[in-house]
Amino acid sequence: MSIILSFSASASEAIPNRSQLVPPQIAQRSSGSEIEARVYEQLPDLPLENEYVSQETGEVNPNSTLIGRLIRYHIYVKGRPPQYRLDWKLTLADYLGKNELMFEGVYPGSEDLRDNPMMGDREAIRNLTRSQRNALVHTLVSLYNPQYLQLLEEAARTSEPTAEPTFENDPPRQIPQPPRPPQPGDADLLNP
Repeated sequence: MSIILSFSASASEAIPNRSQLVPPQIAQRSSGSEIEARVYEQLPDLPLENEYVSQETGEVNPNSTLIGRLIRYHIYVKGRPPQYRLDWKLTLADYLGKNELMFEGVYPGSEDLRDNPMMGDREAIRNLTRSQRNALVHTLVSLYNPQYLQLLEEAARTSEPTAEPTFENDPPRQIPQPPRPPQPGDADLLNP
């Protein structure tokens, strides 16, 4: 059995560019490297993972960091929008091996670093605690979507618990009883 796949779109149409993934107001405001720097400012405990050697210079490239590669993987490899929390959760699930497969050949840094950083990056994400991963997602979303914090505050205000209204004429609620066990002769009730 053989499977033949054909694609009608050209390669340039298949890979979305940054302008298709990132809203213009976000793309104009900050670049990936600016976002990366701000993530490390806000979360200084995150590992840099920037010890990989450049193929071009033969020296360690300190600018190739875990967060930079994570952002490039999220936006350019997976084509996920950066302003939504769920999309970042899916990306972290990729790194944890719980969502989609990751391929070394297309991973950011695979072409310009001597050693492919994918396995080290996956291990670094695995070593983060759940609260660190949640803080990372929260930080990335708030940087790519400035209204995110405002939306969270509004949601918190509107979801405050309120007392249920009580009505005097409402009948008392019936507590459901478990069904009675079968009795001798119950099967006879099924006869015509």
